[in-house]
Amino acid sequence: MKYGINVVRACPAVLCAALAAGAAPASRAEEYPSRPVMVVNTWAPGGPSDAIIRPLLEKFSQRFGQPFVLENRSGANGSIGTSYVARARSDGYTLLFANVGPIAISPWLPDKPNYDSQKDFQPIGQIVSGSTVLVVAPSFPANTMREFIDYAKKHPGKITYGSVGLGSSTHVAGATLAKMADIEMVHAPYRGSSQIQIDIMSGQIQSAFVNLGGALELIRAGKLKAIAVSTQSRSAVLPDVPAVAETVPGFDFNVWYGLMAPAGTPVEIVQALSAALKATMEMPDIKGRLLASGLDPNFTGPEAFGKKIEQDLAAWKRAVANANLTP
Repeated sequence: MKYGINVVRACPAVLCAALAAGAAPASRAEEYPSRPVMVVNTWAPGGPSDAIIRPLLEKFSQRFGQPFVLENRSGANGSIGTSYVARARSDGYTLLFANVGPIAISPWLPDKPNYDSQKDFQPIGQIVSGSTVLVVAPSFPANTMREFIDYAKKHPGKITYGSVGLGSSTHVAGATLAKMADIEMVHAPYRGSSQIQIDIMSGQIQSAFVNLGGALELIRAGKLKAIAVSTQSRSAVLPDVPAVAETVPGFDFNVWYGLMAPAGTPVEIVQALSAALKATMEMPDIKGRLLASGLDPNFTGPEAFGKKIEQDLAAWKRAVANANLTP
């Protein structure tokens, strides 16, 4: 069944004057969506973010009767794609698959993005939250967080950690770990997590905090070794892998994904998309798929998601300042 909504377009002043004089109504109702909708993913194709959003967009296409097409616009820690959506028309046909990195972290970096996370976007809803996991190659001479730290202390500057970009959540996590554990590591920025995992397995780099869902299959296959998860508590899908905080008290990094639109998008469209997102997140196949990937389906509506972003902006401002980020 197709779910369409009518969006009322305001009439120009001159036509409204004609309306007042008895002319035919100048405003019109337009069914949304009446053509394909583009959803921008700010990360490279084939990564864990694609695995989250693609199944949801398939359900959206079925629900609304129009294609919801995913377009990857990666680079600059997600800021390139995010900036693209910030400049898009506020008509509901260009949406952002938002991530904590470009929305809550990038605004505090020295090279600030050319958008305002709160003024330029309208939250639609949070989709998931979850942990990242510190991984190394199976041959790496450490199996626990304590052993990892001890090895780093004995070999200062010999451990390289990858991230999905300068100032990304994975960069801040690595830099924060280095500062809190008083170890020296070298940062290697990438455009996406898939190549990071390949380079760890091949020995090009030694470690990285990566999306748990994207690394889970490789961890279970023994191709990557999980040292610790970044959240305060352990993950239900990897209960035997400790949290970093068990060795480094106070360490806690949680990432999230959500859906946003350019500021000024009609409220009817935002409400319709939010309702569709909520309904989709409640589908057993979608919920089960996300849970199995180590993600926490955590839908919140526009208002709650907006408050979450406001809180995270303050929290990540402190984290970026404390991490002393360097390339």
